[in-house]
Amino acid sequence: MYSSELIKGTLKTIVLKLLSQTNQMYGYEITQKVKELTSDRIQITEGALYPTLHALEKEGFVTTEIVNIGKRVRKYYTLTPKGKLKATEKVNEFAEFIDTMKFMLDIKHQIS
Repeated sequence: MYSSELIKGTLKTIVLKLLSQTNQMYGYEITQKVKELTSDRIQITEGALYPTLHALEKEGFVTTEIVNIGKRVRKYYTLTPKGKLKATEKVNEFAEFIDTMKFMLDIKHQIS
């Protein structure tokens, strides 16, 4: 599992990328999808996820829809057109950052 420092610095990028690949997702679904895709190496806590989702909403990158499922209320998050552009921008920025760090740290091959 990776440190919370690394996850915190990449959480917006992770969330934006996931939402760009789906129509909509709710919070718990996001945490589970990240765990699944990373074989449990990245585990996002609710305490980290929801402030990020609220910030993305405040910035106009996501919208929310509240759906009643039986007696439960589920809040779904969807990217806005502005959010779709931001997702691409953040992923490209992070990819460049990875390349820079590989160069800076003199990493010649992928580490698993």
